[in-house]
Amino acid sequence: MASLAVVRRALTPLALALALVAVLAGPARASDTTTTTSPASGGATSTTAPPRVYVDPLTGLPDPHHLTQHRSALTIKIDNTPQAMPQYGVQDADVVYEEIVEGGITRLAAIFDSQLPTVVGPVRSVRRTDREIVFPIGGIFAFSGGAQYALRSIATAPVKLVDEANAGAAMFRDPSRPVPHNLFANAQLLMGTGGVPRPTRPLFTYLAPGQFAHGPAVHAFTVGFEAGYAVTYTWNPTTRRWDRSLFGSLEKSANGVQLAPKNVIVMSVNYVGGVGVIDSYAQLVGSGPVEVFTGGVVQHGHWHRANLYHRTVFTNDQGKVIELAPGQTWVELLSNTERVTIVPR
Repeated sequence: MASLAVVRRALTPLALALALVAVLAGPARASDTTTTTSPASGGATSTTAPPRVYVDPLTGLPDPHHLTQHRSALTIKIDNTPQAMPQYGVQDADVVYEEIVEGGITRLAAIFDSQLPTVVGPVRSVRRTDREIVFPIGGIFAFSGGAQYALRSIATAPVKLVDEANAGAAMFRDPSRPVPHNLFANAQLLMGTGGVPRPTRPLFTYLAPGQFAHGPAVHAFTVGFEAGYAVTYTWNPTTRRWDRSLFGSLEKSANGVQLAPKNVIVMSVNYVGGVGVIDSYAQLVGSGPVEVFTGGVVQHGHWHRANLYHRTVFTNDQGKVIELAPGQTWVELLSNTERVTIVPR
């Protein structure tokens, strides 16, 4: 601080204060300030800070009103059987995980943050894989109930549990649908059950504006879930999304919206206990192969997760973190005994 001592002896109190600020602050970063120059004088005339755009941590999209900064993530378990179709609210989720449950059928864990639809479902029961999914984000976990082994598992996760027994008006039955495919949730009311908001952390890394993914061009690909639950995604160059097909036809929500995420991540994982076996679960801590589909191309690589609290990191074959297009992402938890079939463009 020798330079400050010299300044202190030579300057008036006001000038000294200004000098202290300048010394302690250090040089401004280019990303923090914008300087304009007067053509007449050739000198700097003003300095302004660029606008900071807050983004939704789960989509990478702008959130100008900071809505997601003031609420927790909300995960809702959703039925994915033919009897559940059409589903409500899935198109509004930020992230959707598709997992294998007993019998080889699939079920969804849809995470809501940026949008909160008033009808979501049909809501179904918890499974052991759900604990692995929600640990990094916490928040609220909504489900219809579950077997004791699954309830014991989810009880160890850092989430507020809401089921049909304690949801109140946030869950309701539709008498026009058969049980158990008729339980629905109001995401807005569920969000209010979480107590003190705990904003979620990002799960993925996103491309900057004007950047695009690079890799082999893909027309369509099929995620080979067995037991009749294989799902196909077809690249739509107009919307720049992956149109989703299930059970042999395009999959649309109850209000006619085509399910079409911006990104699809297919993780090859081990199902501890066996694929489709009761009490089995997807082992999401560790590493394995991954295919990431974004921007009409595929990037091959690996997924890595150090422990339950950490998010999964996706890297390409060169070891670089894979960046996604901002928007909705589906994560397919495919067994390492099953395969992805890709149709190139």
